[in-house]
Order: sequence, then structure tokens, then C-alpha cells
Amino acid sequence: GIPSFASLMALNQPAIAMGLLVVLVLAAMAQVAYCAGGGTTQNYREALAKSILFLEAQRSGVLPASQRVGWRSNSGLQDGKANGVDLTGGYYDAGDNVKFGLPMAFTVTMMSWSVLEYGGQMQAAGELGNALEAIKWGTDYFVKAHPEPSVLYGEVGDGDTDHFCWQRPEEMTTSRQAYRLDPQRPGSDLAGETAAAMAAASLVFRRSNPGYANLLLQHSKQMFDFADKFRGRYDASIPVARKYYQSVSGYSDELLWAAAWLFQATDDRRYLDYLANNADAMGGTGWSTAMFSWDIKYAGVQVLAAKILLQGRAGAHAAVLQRYRQKADFFVCASLGKQGYGNVKRTPGGLLYHMQWNNLQYVTSGSFLLAAYSDSLAAARQAAVWCPAGPASPAQIMAFAKSQVDYILGSNPRATSYMVGYGFIYPLEAHHRGASIVSFQSNPSFVACKAGYAIWYPRKGSNPNLLDGAIVGGPDENDNFVDDRNNYQQTEAPTYNNAPFMGVLARLAAGGRLDRSIPDGT
Repeated sequence: GIPSFASLMALNQPAIAMGLLVVLVLAAMAQVAYCAGGGTTQNYREALAKSILFLEAQRSGVLPASQRVGWRSNSGLQDGKANGVDLTGGYYDAGDNVKFGLPMAFTVTMMSWSVLEYGGQMQAAGELGNALEAIKWGTDYFVKAHPEPSVLYGEVGDGDTDHFCWQRPEEMTTSRQAYRLDPQRPGSDLAGETAAAMAAASLVFRRSNPGYANLLLQHSKQMFDFADKFRGRYDASIPVARKYYQSVSGYSDELLWAAAWLFQATDDRRYLDYLANNADAMGGTGWSTAMFSWDIKYAGVQVLAAKILLQGRAGAHAAVLQRYRQKADFFVCASLGKQGYGNVKRTPGGLLYHMQWNNLQYVTSGSFLLAAYSDSLAAARQAAVWCPAGPASPAQIMAFAKSQVDYILGSNPRATSYMVGYGFIYPLEAHHRGASIVSFQSNPSFVACKAGYAIWYPRKGSNPNLLDGAIVGGPDENDNFVDDRNNYQQTEAPTYNNAPFMGVLARLAAGGRLDRSIPDGT
């Protein structure tokens, strides 16, 4: 229960008591507003800025002069050296110090799609430059990781040795072995997702840096051909990834996803033919799902295909793309609770609920898809998606996406923001090695592997370093949340939670203004 002010004063610490009272009053006010049905007014522009800032806390390699997260330092400087290749750079996936290729590539794809849809809104919010820098930090790494047309380094470090230690990334003593995909060890899902990331990013940089955009497109085409010709699941070739990022959906969705993005980037009908001719065999027009993630890309493919159709670019493949669109409509209907048998479960507070571990990843990615599809429908002057339980207009779809964003930012029964550093109440004990140990900048004294677990991991109280902008795993199916470092299912924050959130936050920050064009000079 909530302690009384008198009991707080009895602690003989009036200043602390007053501070706690202020927090409790603010929480109570937020809860009253939530229960009244009005929610609270969110500062989407601030949330957008923080959502991008978090990515800087996840950087590996030599940090640039523009680095704003000051408690981080250079790390992983020997990555790839034992393999004779430079694999410095890129992103750590979450609260650990491994560079997992599949979630990193999805992160870059979704950051790029966010900019492609809402770059104008990001520029208006003053965040476009930061978003582009975040994307390039990933694509620069992918260029290094793809030294030959049919070779892709898919992981640096391994989860088993990393999870045995609790250390800052600046002083890792764990394995930094690099794992490679090639014709003998294929990985169509990982290569396909990386191809998608490079294609989407090439569109982002087409105006501002055409030479770099062409380089990314060249890598994308090569990786797609590699993924398609030498087929196999990446976690069979890199077994150490299986326990952490198993490719449950297989690789067909990533091949379709990559083809869709390459068509967007090149306008080459070969890729549209691939998307249409493989629609049935690869599940693109067969999978009905309301889940979109680093593993399952079908809903993303279906929304992209629907967008191509709505733009009048389908040509002879209009009938097939219409079937893709029907699956995109299923995603909308199931998310909004208008599908019937396939509706996504919701918490009592109204949050989409898919699973216990890091549920918010599905909420942020789903909210982005809803926003992007809503705007595509509106641009094509489509009145509604026709669901079994009634129509869903573009405005209704956008309003529902907004409700999910607002929940994450604090309009929920707990009046808790699930973005670290945003709002009055937010997680203080994110499950994150670097954030939970005193900064290497302020105290470079070596923290040994097991010493981190003995001293810093069980330490009660706030992390020494603020993981600003991180979106944690979030509440359970009953809107309950325990802010504890050991509660990694709810308090760990991966990059792929933030990447799609950037786009929908930019859209909401702009209010009703819709400008998908990336401004000249970016």
C-alpha cells in the first residue's frame, strides 16, 4: 500500500519524505486522469529525442566526438581481429555485450523505415540528424561484416560466456569470437534481414550521400543473392545464437522482406516478381499474424506489399498483392480487437499483450505498423479496413496506435513510464551491465567477471548511470511491473524496442501533419 505522509515524517528525514510525497501526489494525479478516461498529455517530441539517445548507450567500438551518452567509453576494439577482419562498431543488443546480427539488422531496418515514413516530422522535431547518425552506426558495421559477396559475420561474442559475467563493455574479459556465414554455413534469415536493412538505409541516404547509398545497395543485392542461393537457418550455422535469438519463423519471411525492400530501393521489377511469385510458397499470403518482431517479419512484408498496391505500383501482380493486403488487414483487425477469433489479448489497462518476456517489443513494432498502414490508407483515400466486427478507419487505426504509445509513456494504471528517463515515474533498475556499474569514465578500476555479479548486480537502488530513453520489457498481463534488476523479463531494454518507436513518436509529435518526404540536404 501507499505509506502515509505521517509515517514518512516519522523516518525523521523530512526532505526525503517531502520528495516522496511529491512523487506519490504526481502518481495519484496521473492515475486519476487515467481512470477518468482522458489519459495524460504526452510530450512526444521529448520521447522521440530520448528514444534515439538510447541507441548511443548501445554503441560498440570507438565512440565519436558527437557521443552524447557520457558514461560510455570505447569498447570491443579487438572485435574481428582474430579472424583477420575489422568488426569494430555496431550495437550491443540489450543489457549484455554481445553483437547479435539478427536483432541488430532488424533495428537498423526499422530505424530506416521510421525515417522513410516520418523523416520530415523528425526534422521538424530537430532529431533527424541524430536518427541518421544512429542508422549509419549500424550500416557502417554491416559493410565491415560483409567482406565478400557470400560471407557475412553474424555475431561477435557469445551469450553463454557473456551471461556468465557482469562487466562493463569497456573491460570485457569474455569471448569475442566472431561467427561467420558462408556457402557452407548459410543463414538466409540473417543475410536476408541484413539485406533489408541495407536496402532501406540506402533510401535514407540517397539524397544526402548518394555514394554511400550506392555502396549500401550493392551490399544489399549481394546479400540477398547469397541468402536466396544458399538457403538455411542462421542458428543452425551459428548454434551459439540459438538460445538467445532462435529463428523460430525460419527464413522465408526474411527473403520476402528483403525482396520488398529491394524493390522499394531499386524499382527493379525482379524483386517485385520475387515477392509475388513466392507469396504462397514462402507464406507471405498464408500467414495471418498480429505479431511483428526481429524474428517474425510477415506482417511487415504484408504492410509493405499493401503499400505498393495502394500506390498503384503492383502492375501485373495486383491480385497477389491484394492477398498480401488482406493479411495486412488481419493485422489491423486483430490488433484493434475487431477480428474475432484472432484478436490480440489486452491487459486490463488496454495494452496489447503477446507474451511475458519483453512484451513491449511487440507493442512498439505493432504501433509503428499500424501508424504507417493508416497513413498509407489515408494517402490512397481508402475509407477503412473492413474487419469482421466492423470497419476501422485510418483515423481509428492511428488513434489506437496512439493509445499504445501513451500507455508506454505513462498513461496506464500504474502511472509508470516504461521509457527510462521520461516522465515522473520510470524504471530505475534496468537490467543492463553498463548502466548498473559505476561509469568507466568516473572510476576505471577493473570490475572482474564474477565481482560484477557479487557487487553490482544485487545492489539495491537506482543504477549509477541513467539509461536514458530505454524502453524496458514492460508490465505483465495484469499491468503489474516489478522494477528489479534481476527481473530481466520486465526490465531489460533491447534496441529493437526503440527502433520502430522512433517513427510512431515522430508521427505523433507532428500532430495531424503528414509529410513522408525526407527533406533535401539530409
